[in-house]
Amino acid sequence: MTHLPGLLEEHDLAGALEWLETQPPYSIADEIARMDAVNAVVSFRLLDKDRAIEVFEELDPVDQQQILEGLRDLAFRELVEGMDPDDRARMLKEAPAKVAKRVLAGLSAHERQMTAALLGYPEGSVGRYMTPETVALQQHLTVAQALEVVRLRGAQAETIYTLPVVDTGRRLTGVVELRELVLSEPDIMVAELVITETPRARATDPAEGAARLMRETNVLNLPVVDSEDRLVGLLTIDDAVEVIEAADTEDVARQSGAEPLERHYMSASVFQLSRARVLWLMLLLVAATLTVSVTQAFEDELETVTQLALFIPLLIGTGGNAGAQAATAAVRALAVGEVRTSDLLRVIWRECRTGLLLGCMLALVGLLVGSAFVGLDIAVVVAVTLVLICAWAATVGGTMPLLAKKLKIDPAVVSAPMVTTLVDATGLIIYFSTAKIVLGI
Repeated sequence: MTHLPGLLEEHDLAGALEWLETQPPYSIADEIARMDAVNAVVSFRLLDKDRAIEVFEELDPVDQQQILEGLRDLAFRELVEGMDPDDRARMLKEAPAKVAKRVLAGLSAHERQMTAALLGYPEGSVGRYMTPETVALQQHLTVAQALEVVRLRGAQAETIYTLPVVDTGRRLTGVVELRELVLSEPDIMVAELVITETPRARATDPAEGAARLMRETNVLNLPVVDSEDRLVGLLTIDDAVEVIEAADTEDVARQSGAEPLERHYMSASVFQLSRARVLWLMLLLVAATLTVSVTQAFEDELETVTQLALFIPLLIGTGGNAGAQAATAAVRALAVGEVRTSDLLRVIWRECRTGLLLGCMLALVGLLVGSAFVGLDIAVVVAVTLVLICAWAATVGGTMPLLAKKLKIDPAVVSAPMVTTLVDATGLIIYFSTAKIVLGI
């Protein structure tokens, strides 16, 4: 099937229009995100007003800014006015001051007030991602009255499937599902249907934690309250998925020793890709000089038993891999709430035993390989070193992310490459020290 960029390159305007009319908004957004600035704006201008808003909300903030910069004032105002307040706030968070000022100036007073309220919450908090456009029900209403409220105000709300129930002070008492209202008798009181033991989040809580709470409790919408339990909005499932995806993308990038990209991979320039990776590579290059220093320190031992050098790549590679495995598991466990910083000692004990067991299994292989190539004495050195390196690497890899968390550093920053580089240097110390003791050199 011909994609949108190909149709534009062939100047097939009719084909491009037909493609845009038949594809869902998320597919159009994906194609636009892959394009350069000029083609992206050209493609977006071909969309009608309603479809343009749907596609625009599917784009990442950096791509939204690119589109806005290419629109004239009337189209600009219509687009930002039609956005949901939470999507608009997320876009403005990353927008240059000039773009943000232009966006706010183009809004009606009501939309500007809602957007400003969301921007007032801390960056990365639930308040930045929630929708304030909700239908809240009073608990003293009957089902018939509640459905009438939904009919009157539902068109202005982002979602009506989950309906928060509040008291006269707008404090949250629970939620009721639209399905329950539709299936219940008209004269039943809402208070009889309300689910009081419902998960909720404060507007200042981290958005990632709230999103993972939704996944754990299997809710489509999470009520958001202020410090006095007054309802301020709902975190919807589509926004929760975006939060988790963004957090996971950032973690994966940092675990591989890079900064997360701010835009679609296919639209990022070679310079942007390089800039995201070069800092960590430089840091790791400097850290790797530790390995050179250790080798230099044990130069005499290498001259005495030159065969020791044969196993250096094997040992540091194994230790690095064991550390990277433990670090990845620890970062992931922290992200999903399976491990807390208070579990540090338990994690040390678990990873140390795991590393010892792995080392013993690998030592058997190392003993056989070493005996076949260089003799039993050096094979014993290799086998003992494998046990010690695996235990050390697993312990370091498993605990460094927890220590980073305690120090309020993103655990993903203590990435697998960083752990690998550290274990490489310390692994050589273990290797040469073991050789001195076993071989008596």
